[in-house]
Formats: sequence, structure tokens, C-alpha cells
Amino acid sequence: MKKSILFIYFFLATSTIKVFANNNFKFKVKSNFIVSTLNLELQNKNDSLLKIQYNNLYNLYKKEKYTEALNKALILAEKTKKESNTVLNFSTNILIAEIFQNLNARNKAISYYYKCIDIFNSFILEENTYKKKLPPESYAKILIGLAGNYQLINEIDSAKVYYNKIIKINSLNKEVEHIRAKAYSNLSGIYRKTNLELAKEYTNKAVLIHKKNNNKISEASTLNNLANIFLQEKNYKKAKEVYFSGLELLKTNNSIKATKFKEDLYFNLAYTLYLLKDYTAYDYQEKSYDIKDNLRDKEIRRMVEQIYTQHQENLEKEKTALAEEQRLLAEAQESKTNILFGALTLLILIVSGVVIYNYKLRQKNLQLKLSENSLLQQQSIEKLKSEAHTKILNAAIDGKESERKEIAEILHDNVSALLSSANMHLSATKKQLNNSAPSEIEKTQAIILEASQKVRDLSHNLVSSILLKFGLEYAIKDVAKKYSNSELAFNVTANNIHRYNQEFEIKIFNVIQELINNIIKHSEANNAEIILKEEKSQLTILVKDDGVGFSASSSSINDGIGLNQIEARVKMMNGKLTIDSVINKGASIFISVPIQQQKQVNKLSSVS
Repeated sequence: MKKSILFIYFFLATSTIKVFANNNFKFKVKSNFIVSTLNLELQNKNDSLLKIQYNNLYNLYKKEKYTEALNKALILAEKTKKESNTVLNFSTNILIAEIFQNLNARNKAISYYYKCIDIFNSFILEENTYKKKLPPESYAKILIGLAGNYQLINEIDSAKVYYNKIIKINSLNKEVEHIRAKAYSNLSGIYRKTNLELAKEYTNKAVLIHKKNNNKISEASTLNNLANIFLQEKNYKKAKEVYFSGLELLKTNNSIKATKFKEDLYFNLAYTLYLLKDYTAYDYQEKSYDIKDNLRDKEIRRMVEQIYTQHQENLEKEKTALAEEQRLLAEAQESKTNILFGALTLLILIVSGVVIYNYKLRQKNLQLKLSENSLLQQQSIEKLKSEAHTKILNAAIDGKESERKEIAEILHDNVSALLSSANMHLSATKKQLNNSAPSEIEKTQAIILEASQKVRDLSHNLVSSILLKFGLEYAIKDVAKKYSNSELAFNVTANNIHRYNQEFEIKIFNVIQELINNIIKHSEANNAEIILKEEKSQLTILVKDDGVGFSASSSSINDGIGLNQIEARVKMMNGKLTIDSVINKGASIFISVPIQQQKQVNKLSSVS
């Protein structure tokens, strides 16, 4: 029973924000890389030097040192062009396109992919050269890079052109077929907004290619997207069947890539089972969360291990340098002693003193450098811990608000309904007894009515029912009316206010209610005003009063009036809070937060 209630809490909290992620489809272009598959033929010694430079640059790229790699790649591209080394020039330009891609400079990546097409076309003019030096999948990889980047900058028509070019490539090469499957999958994502049948057709074609090439991870990822289409069509049974098929393919694969797809499949399967009223969905939802937590823990451990390894490598380098320096100093000392021994004894003592002083100075500098490196590494680790703590705190606040909402809905929809039903049964019993019912029935009805009223009050205190049904504007006006009296009047002005994401409305309502409580408890004001306005995708809130005010720089801000908590909540929503208050001249608090519109999303596997 406890599991079922928790499960209902979960889906009521998440179902409004995780329905169909494909409506906001994101294509992720991966670094494939063409550069590593090219057959780089060398004609002379100069070509060998260029290849060495290229290999060094490619190693920087693999280590994700993109800025350094980009600078060297641009220089190498000019060199290879001048030396007429077309193969290396082709490889370097592809690498430049991929670096810009990883730096999210989409337009620059597109321009370099076009350069690669020009070079590729020049190879085609010499058929023998083309066949000898370029693999058949090179052209397909350039096209998928162009299509993917066009899709990411929302130039969908251009993306469709290049995806369709990929589909038309006549080749049975496995790499080409894998890229063709990507094109089908990404076209499916595009058409999910306008043509579900066509989206389904493209997804099925991608599944067939992955199945033919025995690529189980990619097949499972594509099946997840196919199941999402059935879910969008409300064909829940078919969606369930396809999700299970995807999980079956990954059953024995425990790689990180496969595990991430399992997490997506378990999550979406859990939601589908919930819609089918099959409450074993809770178990699959738990599996999804367990996988997600394990992946997060592995990533944190990997980052800490990487920092520690780098630190150890730096220490070893410093120790090696120190040992080499000591060896050289010892050799120099011995040489000088042999040459100047006897006649220059005094000079030897002076030189020895200088050498020892320099040695100690170097040791001291080295120790300072090691301490500095250690401090930097410690700061990096502390930053990771701080970020993790912040995420945990944010999750806790969100969870608290979500839990209040779910408890309020259960009290209102279930407990209140049960009490009303009990009262109806007692009324029916009284009629059957011809109004000669015992006085205990009257007392019981009175108790039930009192309990029902308390449940409604408690539900309203947890989360305003007016907020849930009618939105932020009406809920704030209701609170202002409730708290206004002969000594303190609240006035609410709303301009261009609409319905927003429900969790967003609850957070804003709680912030404004906390500010109202502060005015009631501390301001001694006669009048207060709340102004709500939507403009340029921002919700602005101004709460001001004519009370005693406070000093914004004093410690009173931290003395329990809730402003610290309000500021933390506003920061969680990427908003800004400004306080303007002077003692005996009232207070004015201005808040601006990005609007979170109502939307429906669910998880979609990235194209692999």
C-alpha cells in the first residue's frame, strides 16, 4: 500500500512534465571520426612531418583540449593546402568542423563541412585517387554532420535535404548503413510534430538496419523512440511491448552506454504501465532511478579520480625535475672542484655557498609550487562537493513543494470524498428510521462535518485549491482578500498573467505568501500592494508596504523573516531579487524570474 501511494505521488508530480520529449527533439551529433579512418598516404619526408603534426593535434582533440587543438588545426590546414597534401587537408578540415561542433559553434562547423564536400568532390574527379585514399563512408559522415548541425540551429528544411541525401546513398557498407539509420531516426524526430505515420515508418526502417547489423544498443535506442510514438498515439499496450523488446536487447549488456538507454527505457515503461493502471510500474520507476543514481556516482568518482591522477602526475614530474636538477648541480659542483682545487679554495667556497643558496631557493620555490598545485586540486574537489550539495538542497526544496501538493490533492480528492460519503449514508439511515434515529447518529454527522471542514482547511493550507484550479492571479487575490482587514489592506494588480507550469505557479505562490506573512508579522503597515506582470518571457513581482521598513544592510535580514529562504528559491528558478527598504519608510521587494510554460515531455534516447 505504501509503495502504491508513493508511486501515485511520483506520477502525479511528474506526468505533467514528462509526457513527450520528442516534441522538443534534440539531435546530438557525435564525434565519429572520419579522421581516424582515413588512409593517409605519404609521398615524402615533408608529408611525414605533417602527419606527425596531425597526430599530435588529433591527440589534443581526443583529450578534449579543443581550444589548443583548434589553433593548431587552423595552422595545419593552411600548411597542408600549400603543400598540396589533399588527404591530410581533408582530414584536418573535418577535425576543425568537429571541434567547432563540440564548442557549439554550429554555423562555423557547417562552413567547414562544406569545405570538406568541396575537397571530396575534387577527389571524385580523379576516380582512382578517390578509391585509393578515401573510404566510402566519408561522404555520408560529412552529410550527417551537416544535417545534424542544421537541425540543432532549427533550420529543419536544410536538415531534411541532407538526411534525404544520406538515405539515397547506394552502399551496403556497414558504416554507411549505420549513418543511414541515424538519418531515419532523426527524420522521425522531425516528423513526430506533424506526421506520426511517417515518423513511425522512418523509425521502423532504422530498427531494421540496426537489427541487420546486429547493433543491439542502437536498436534498443530506436525501439525506445518507436515506443514513444505509440505512447503519443495512446496505444499503451503496443508501447509497453516495444519498451520490453528494447530492454530484452540490453539485458546482458552492462556498458555505460547501454545502461543509460536502460534508464530511459525503464522510466518510459514505468509511465506506460501507470497509464495502463498496472502498478508494477513502481518497480520499473525504481530501477530507472537506481540506474540514474549509479551513473551519477560513477561520474563523480571518475572526476575525483581524474583530479587525483593529474595531481599525482604533476608530483612525479616535479620530483623527476628536482632529481635531474640535483644531478646536474652535483656534476657541476664536482667539475668546478676538480678544476679550481687548491689555488682557488676561497673562490670555491664562495661558489659553493652560492650554489647551496640557489639550491635551497629552488627547493623552497618547488615546495611552494607543489603546495599551490595541492591547493588548486583541493579547491577543485571542494567545488565538486559544493555543487553536489547545492543540487541535493534544490532537490529537497522541490520535493517538499511537490509533496505538499500531492498530500493536499489526496486529502481533497480522497479523504474529503470518503467523509462526504459517510455523511450521505448516515442521512439515508435516518430516513429509513422515519426520523426516530438515535441521537448518536446526529452527533456522528456533526463530527463528520467538522472533520470534513478541517480536511478542506488543511488541504487549502498545504496548497491553495484556487491556485491549482484557476491559477496564480486568482490565488494571490484570494490570499490578499483573506488577510485584508480594517488595520491592513492588501491591493493586488495583475497585468497579462496566464496559466503556467503548475510547479512554477506553486513556487511563485509560496514566495509571495512568505512576503505577505513578513508584512503581517513585522511591517506594522496600513497598506500593502502586490503587482504581478508578464513581459518578455519574464514574470515580475513587486511587493511593497508603507510600514516601519528595515535596513537592507543590517543583521535583521537574517533574523527569521524568511528573506534568505525567499532569495534561495528565486535563485533556484534562475531569477533575481532586489530589496529596497529604509527604516520608517516602508519596504519594496522586486522579483524577476523566467516563465516556465505548461508543457508535456517524456524521455527520448539520444541517437547513437
